[in-house]
Amino acid sequence: MEKTIDAVFENGVFRPTEPVLGLPEHSRVRVTVVPSALPAWADCVGILPDEDAREMSRIIDEEFERVDPNDW
Repeated sequence: MEKTIDAVFENGVFRPTEPVLGLPEHSRVRVTVVPSALPAWADCVGILPDEDAREMSRIIDEEFERVDPNDW
């Protein structure tokens, strides 16, 4: 059985967002991680040197307010 499920990564564990039917408890699976939401600047990946990109990300995290999309 191959199935794609959505999950949330919390406290070092992937937690499915809905029940996974047909898979017995303690089954071993292979997981491929694909973020469902990429940062707005993701298209710029590879354009800046890694050090500059880390610095830009740090500045964004420290200087800009987080906006809850549910508040709009």
